Amino acid sequence: MSLNITGVIERKDIGTGAWALVADSGETYELKDAPAELKKPNLKVKVTGEVRDDVMTLAMIGPVLQVKSFEVID
Repeated sequence: MSLNITGVIERKDIGTGAWALVADSGETYELKDAPAELKKPNLKVKVTGEVRDDVMTLAMIGPVLQVKSFEVID
């Protein structure tokens, strides 16, 4: 099931480091397979993706969001 989430990109310095989407709702999602263009701190975006319950990470900062597409919001 695809989700559309609006929020801000953050780099989390946990373990080896992780890229996250902090949603406007306050929820934090760890980004999986995020393209390089999305890996920019403080970038306001709308991401379309799918929460992966079958993936574990070292950072464990929130649900893992597999990125399908995104758009930058001004």
